[in-house]
Amino acid sequence: MTTPSPGLRERKKQATREALRAAALRLAMERGPDQVRVEDIAQAAGVSPRTYNNYFVSREQAIVSAVTADREARIAAAVAARPPEVRLADAVTEAVVDQYATTGEREHQALLLITTQTTLRDAFLATTAGMEPPLAAVIAERVDDAHGHTARVLAASVAAAVRIALEGWLRPAGDGEDAGSSGAGGLVVPSGSLPVRLRTALAPLAPAFDAAEQDAEPSAGL
Repeated sequence: MTTPSPGLRERKKQATREALRAAALRLAMERGPDQVRVEDIAQAAGVSPRTYNNYFVSREQAIVSAVTADREARIAAAVAARPPEVRLADAVTEAVVDQYATTGEREHQALLLITTQTTLRDAFLATTAGMEPPLAAVIAERVDDAHGHTARVLAASVAAAVRIALEGWLRPAGDGEDAGSSGAGGLVVPSGSLPVRLRTALAPLAPAFDAAEQDAEPSAGL
């Protein structure tokens, strides 16, 4: 089935969202995040503050969106695109690693900025929850989960594992490995390989994914 093209209204909304993301990141890079107001971002994007509030709830969310934009949808799409013979645990892991570890120049600059501000790090970590709904839908279809309970648990577990991996990677210098340490202040030193951290965090979920696929096998042959 061919996906219909977005209408004019939706294209305008997407253009406004992208303009706000770009303006937020540019102003934050120029002035520093603390010197940027919502009003400044709205003006730079050519919209009103009221319109801004229809898209983002804070300046931090807009700035972080420059690096996380549509990532959750891309992860779900990547999983859905993998052939059925590819193990679901592997499909999810590779999709997550690819979307989090592959960044362009703009995303790289945004990440450098994020590591300097506690509020930006918190906003960045909070975005992991956004992958749960689209990923759950894809998993439910893959494992024939009509009610979606198993798929939701698996997707929520993936989101939690990714957050834990990121917390360990983006932690203030001198802090230990305990979860949540990234919320503290101080210089952040990205620690170790992010792909390795992501794979390690997701590895314990593999048996649950395998079990869900095995439960789906009898119905697949009907």
